[in-house]
Amino acid sequence: MTAIRVLLVDDQPMIRTGFRLILEAEPDITVVGEAGDGQAGVEGTRTLQPDVVLMDIRMPHMDGVDATRHIAESGSASRVIILTTFDLDEHVHDALRAGASGFLVKDGPADSLVAAIRTVAEGDAVISPRVTRRLLDRFSRLADQTPPAVPRSLDALTARELDVLRALTRGLSNAEIAQDLHVSEATVKTHVAHILEKYALRDRVQAVILAYDTGLVRPAAGQ
Repeated sequence: MTAIRVLLVDDQPMIRTGFRLILEAEPDITVVGEAGDGQAGVEGTRTLQPDVVLMDIRMPHMDGVDATRHIAESGSASRVIILTTFDLDEHVHDALRAGASGFLVKDGPADSLVAAIRTVAEGDAVISPRVTRRLLDRFSRLADQTPPAVPRSLDALTARELDVLRALTRGLSNAEIAQDLHVSEATVKTHVAHILEKYALRDRVQAVILAYDTGLVRPAAGQ
């Protein structure tokens, strides 16, 4: 079994040490390096090529949002999980737009950290349906305040793929989407993969952002 390579990026050495102890107790995870700020994290990602980067959102020199953007725009295969103190940190929205595959709260349980790393390493997003719904509430309010990006046509998607994309914006898991659309979970996974492939998206988080940017879904009244 090839171990999942992880880079820790946080300006607090004790936080990094704690994460290292948790992760190195897992047989399928290896911590390949540490960095104390965003710039060092970007450089470490380029040289070490980790599978997953655990990125603190608030750091000196370069914060986690900018560091994530640099990593995503470089074309790196490394996937970023944002670490934050609060589960609705105002910068999380910016980090997801910048290319993060999700986020974790620092004081969450150790098993959630390990599960998240495995999930992201396999190519999926790490935001749970419960947290996705809360994030989308915030995203919707922000969408009310700022104009969407230049719309991209969704003509490349089939009617069923559009149904799946709408379901993703509701924070549904693959199993929940399958039940809602009366199809198999494997079929849902295939549709999600086609959506990501057609629009060169990193994961389902980016697909949700696409749905809002193109106007496929709009903020609910009163949000």
